[in-house]
Amino acid sequence: QVQLVESGGGLVQPGGSLRLSCVVSGNIFSIYVMGWYRQAPGKQRELVAGITRGGSTNYADSVKGRFTISRDDAKSTVYLQMNSLNPEDTAVYYCAPSPFRGTWGQGTQVTVSS
Repeated sequence: QVQLVESGGGLVQPGGSLRLSCVVSGNIFSIYVMGWYRQAPGKQRELVAGITRGGSTNYADSVKGRFTISRDDAKSTVYLQMNSLNPEDTAVYYCAPSPFRGTWGQGTQVTVSS
């Protein structure tokens, strides 16, 4: 069973950047697509970025051009580089397989505020 531990969140001013990390314990090679999801207060969890084992990526329109997902299977880690952050990006961020299966990690809080 795969376990996921997210980190790297924090408080950042609008326009700032953060880099999230997700360490995957278990066989990351068994996961074809890894995704980063987020859940803002009062909203449903949404997929914001995905990356295949081969490195192909896709993004939600709301983050396209600002966020970059990457994965290092040798380190069993998935990253999300977030630039030009705005208050609408405030949410708890999670990584998980896409489509989702298994158990959510604890997530990492990202707050964009001046």
